[in-house]
Amino acid sequence: MPAFRAPRGTRDLLPQDQLALGRLRALGEELAQRYGYHPIATPLFEQVAVFERGIGEVTDVIEKELFLLAPREEDGERWALRPEPTAGIVRAYVQHGMQTWPQPVKLTMTAEMFRYDRPQAGRYRSFWQFDVEAIGDPGPAVDAEIIELASRFYRRAGIKAFTILLNSIGDAACRPAYVAELTAYYREHVGELPPLERSRLERNALRILDSKDESIAALNAAAPKVTDRLCDACAAHFAAVREHLDALEVAYTLEPRLVRGLDYYTRTAFEIFPAGAMGQQSALGGGGRYDGLVELLGGRPTPGIGFGLGLDRVLLALREQEGGAGAIDAPEPTPVGVVVGSDPADTVTRLRVATDLRAAGLAARAELGQRKLGKQLEAAARDGAHFAVILGDELASGNVQLRDLEAGTQRAVALADLARELQRASISHRHGLAADRPEAMSD
Repeated sequence: MPAFRAPRGTRDLLPQDQLALGRLRALGEELAQRYGYHPIATPLFEQVAVFERGIGEVTDVIEKELFLLAPREEDGERWALRPEPTAGIVRAYVQHGMQTWPQPVKLTMTAEMFRYDRPQAGRYRSFWQFDVEAIGDPGPAVDAEIIELASRFYRRAGIKAFTILLNSIGDAACRPAYVAELTAYYREHVGELPPLERSRLERNALRILDSKDESIAALNAAAPKVTDRLCDACAAHFAAVREHLDALEVAYTLEPRLVRGLDYYTRTAFEIFPAGAMGQQSALGGGGRYDGLVELLGGRPTPGIGFGLGLDRVLLALREQEGGAGAIDAPEPTPVGVVVGSDPADTVTRLRVATDLRAAGLAARAELGQRKLGKQLEAAARDGAHFAVILGDELASGNVQLRDLEAGTQRAVALADLARELQRASISHRHGLAADRPEAMSD
């Protein structure tokens, strides 16, 4: 038993996991760029107030899941690791005067998030999210665009079937009356509420609808529906979102009990699940509109919408579906050529030749162990290299032997032409990392 292990609720990303995650990150970045979103990075931690104001104090994230940092006494500020990206991005939008930029400001970030959550399958305390935010556009078309972008991401990642749940949760004009009606409903059933939900009843009854406690699932199913209480403006917005999604042929399922877990959402809310799976623990990602968040964090009233898609959940779903892992698991990066030599001790020359090949843009490895040529060639084959560059007696006249490890053929090549020959062969054989480019994945 090792003396030290990764902290509970975290995991090490071993090379194959890191390659697969990197491929998802590359896919998200390529898609976001295609849709006109620009990269942003925010600090790993923020003032606690950024999350308390933005996410809402009566939420699981704030009540139970924040990773609080212990500052030095002289700092006098409270900090927390980011549990989600939107609040930090909106804080940056306000701080850097992005309201003066042409609107909407379309931003994307793929980064690690942290929640002190109860560890379970697919739910880590340290996890990765692909996030996009469109700030400054109040219209329904951008809602549909963002949902379609999420749908395209999952299709290209290799998820064979998934369900998009869609709802509108109203706004400041119509939601207060609905919350009052919902509060009255739960008061009539207060004896059926678990202790946590009972404590939330008078503070924010909407959070009860978002409860993960299965014991009140039936109670929540019978609760008043927010979509029956929308004001005319919210109802028109929701109808227009659905009209745009229908035009884009994006399939969705209306779910009137979907409220999402964060207080900043208004109007459009959506979540994505693998086909046949429901419940918070199965969600692949989700998002929605947050038209009041910029103002909450000190800016002028500004509409916004975005999503956060869990990359760890995508990898888990891919590996659970039949044949899905192959759609995203990237091959180990293999060298085009491995430089070997007949003189086991001459590591200097092997390293110099490999370094020159790398400078020419080629993936190359030098055999730096002092073992016989046969063992060097065996190691090159195990690496998956297509070629072995063999340094022998002919090196004195400026030549090397280039062996095609797959075909079993071998020929002399001038050392001065080696990089060009390997480049040509690499293109013709589509060897190396070409298959790992995002555009190699189908839409």
